[in-house]
Amino acid sequence: MAASRLLGHSSLWLPISRWSRVAALGLHTAGGRMQASQQDFEKAQNDLKTLKKDPGNDVKLKLYALFKQATQGSCNAPKPGMLDFVNKAKWDAWNSLGSLSKDEAKKSYVELVNGLILSEAPAKDTASLSTGQKYDTLQVITEDNITKIFLNRPEKKNAITLQMYKEIGLALDEAAKDDNTVITVLTGHGDYFCSGNDLNNFTNIPPEGKEKMASDSAVILEAFVSKFIDFPKPLIAVINGPAVGISVTILGLFDIVYATDRATFHTPFSQLGQSPEGCSSYTFPRVMGLSKAVEVLLFNKLLTAHEACKLGLVTEVFPDATFQKEVWGRLRSYGELPKNSLVFSKQLIRDTEKEKLHAVNVQECERLKERWLSDDCMNAIISFFQKKAKL
Repeated sequence: MAASRLLGHSSLWLPISRWSRVAALGLHTAGGRMQASQQDFEKAQNDLKTLKKDPGNDVKLKLYALFKQATQGSCNAPKPGMLDFVNKAKWDAWNSLGSLSKDEAKKSYVELVNGLILSEAPAKDTASLSTGQKYDTLQVITEDNITKIFLNRPEKKNAITLQMYKEIGLALDEAAKDDNTVITVLTGHGDYFCSGNDLNNFTNIPPEGKEKMASDSAVILEAFVSKFIDFPKPLIAVINGPAVGISVTILGLFDIVYATDRATFHTPFSQLGQSPEGCSSYTFPRVMGLSKAVEVLLFNKLLTAHEACKLGLVTEVFPDATFQKEVWGRLRSYGELPKNSLVFSKQLIRDTEKEKLHAVNVQECERLKERWLSDDCMNAIISFFQKKAKL
């Protein structure tokens, strides 16, 4: 669907310049109370026109709604008919903002555009590996004493490839060693936080056969999960959209999980002939209770953000329209806390569990290695690609 058709005003389609230009706006103050000026608003419209990547329909609808709210106020247009899909989606997005003031809508619009600018900005030096190599599937930025790790495959809903597993581990290693990093944040670019494993991982079978593929994948997964178990500093997940599979199961290893109210949480392992990973077979029953964990891990129950919060998997849920502003403002304040105090406090809370978590991780990966070679799993993956081919 063309962006201009969906958004309905020419000022919404623009790329994004450099992050240094965003910083000049001065909107992200410590108190977070500065208003976006009309000049900032007009600049954001111009910046948006330079956008090189499609940010996805959800983001485009949000931009449309905020623009209408900022310029016209609350939705006052008649509701389109059910069959007028495009205009109904636009009306629903605008109407969902309710009584949000023009000033707040303008500010949220500017901040959303700034986030898109950040997603396309070249990474800083801190986004390089220690060897000088750039990340291909992530964007990693360190500022305000925060290392921000962005999953950066929005066109694939941030599905995790084998390369991505390795790069996330490397980014965590760098953040752990960086003296300028007080807290570390994992989030995603685009509509999704992460759609789980890229199932193409299972199609690249080496000459040694699928047994070799399963064995190698288990080693990669075990090492990946271990990075989260052993991470010494506060680790925070900022869930910007739907989360699936491994991106859900590892959340029990984070210290804080903040989510937009648009997020959902789904672990469809049984549907794919697989079994839980990320230490979730241990952390989920402890967090949400045995029967709820069984619903989620065995019977593929999809959780809304508010349901996940009620069960203890998510720390706090924020309205989508103000999610980025509220969360990053709070995280900047966390970045000002004494680093060593946070590290030592986390040790006291987490270290008693580490040995158990590593044992669970090994056990889960051994089971998954067997599952990946099973007819259940192979048939489910074949079925997935057959359905995809028909679309």
